[in-house]
Amino acid sequence: MPQSPAPQLWQPLAIGSVRVDPPLCLAPMAGVSDEAFRIIAKDYGCGLVFTEMVSSRALCYGNRHTEEMLEFSDAVRPIAVQLFGSEPDVMAQAAARVEKRWRPDLLDINMGCPAPKVVANGDGAALLKDPARAVAVAAAVVRAVHAPVTVKMRSGWDQSAPDTAVDLAQRLQDAGVAAITLHPRTRSQFYGGHSDWSLIRRVKERLQIPVIGNGDVATPEDALTMWQQTGCDGIMIGRGALGAPWIFREVQHFLRTGSLLPPVSAQERLSVALRHLRLAVAQKGERVAVPEMRKHLAWYLKGLPGAARIRQQINQIATYPDLEALLRSLLSDLA
Repeated sequence: MPQSPAPQLWQPLAIGSVRVDPPLCLAPMAGVSDEAFRIIAKDYGCGLVFTEMVSSRALCYGNRHTEEMLEFSDAVRPIAVQLFGSEPDVMAQAAARVEKRWRPDLLDINMGCPAPKVVANGDGAALLKDPARAVAVAAAVVRAVHAPVTVKMRSGWDQSAPDTAVDLAQRLQDAGVAAITLHPRTRSQFYGGHSDWSLIRRVKERLQIPVIGNGDVATPEDALTMWQQTGCDGIMIGRGALGAPWIFREVQHFLRTGSLLPPVSAQERLSVALRHLRLAVAQKGERVAVPEMRKHLAWYLKGLPGAARIRQQINQIATYPDLEALLRSLLSDLA
């Protein structure tokens, strides 16, 4: 049975001078949160999007591929650029360069990525093992830019220090950070189990700055439950948006009205997949976009009749015209 709506959530989220309305965010996801996906998420009512995380060192070296990842259109504002790194001077230099050249609305610091190749260099979630360095990184970035600085973090490295998130969030606030996003899993959990939403509440009760909850929001009901249990100021959705960017529309409708929208039709799924493909090819070119889109198309097709067979076909297609023709054919069959 539908639950009652939570209209208080729909006060616009203020991060410094940046207004996020509605307070729904698309998580920064490597290999996913590119401009094409950001545009589609925005069209479905996402209030704030993030770039994929980019290396502060690569930016300082002028790496062309890294710089290309930061290109965005005004249509997706407000947008946060997410940086990762563990050297305060390098992070500050990279943040200042990003602000001067790309002028994002927010600068976000990654303190949660669990990937071995990231934490091996002391970056991402590895900063949770060294709170003093984490605070130094944040303070250096705050001093280097005019835009509000935010941090996305996990609850800790492992369960040996259960209060890492609460204590570190307080210190980050004191260092000038304007908002915290908490994914309450430890690095050692990666994406297993269920995130501990009680930690979001504890951080929210400690801080004066906004707290955005992240982790295991896959349905409108999940979003309402997170807000009711934590009192968070905003909700970030990551894996729940894969192949389902309409989740932002569904969550927004449910939290405003208490009623659920009908399930998205197969026609809409395929139409959005086709548009996503076109946007990706326009921005990256056929050679890069077609292989990258295979995973997105698999997500869009999930649950549709014959999805496994269609995925096999997609994986054999190397050109945009052929891939577009397949999607058009599938749409035509539904007409």
